[in-house]
Amino acid sequence: MRVKSEIWVQAYLRRCQAEGASVVVARRGDQHAGAIYICINRLDGTVRLYGPAPVGLEASDIERRWVTCFTANRVSEAEGASYLARQLNFDPDIWIVEVEDKAGRHFLGDDAIKE
Repeated sequence: MRVKSEIWVQAYLRRCQAEGASVVVARRGDQHAGAIYICINRLDGTVRLYGPAPVGLEASDIERRWVTCFTANRVSEAEGASYLARQLNFDPDIWIVEVEDKAGRHFLGDDAIKE
């Protein structure tokens, strides 16, 4: 059984803050099972987005797994915002967490998978 989305987000916020990164919840989703999107803003006009890995990956029913939302390493802030708006139209229960970090650190550990 997975940790509730709200609890995971609160722990992630503390992790980012402990590492010295500025982080905010840009949108609160369903507290129990809302999908979580992580937006890493490098403060140079580009972002990298991470979203939930497809269901069926090993251990994805127990722990959260992540994939990059774009094949490019970084995209413009406008392109990232457009992608998140489409996700929000598809699922109004999503969480959006924005991290500002010039180094582009995501703090997701090895659970972040590159597509």
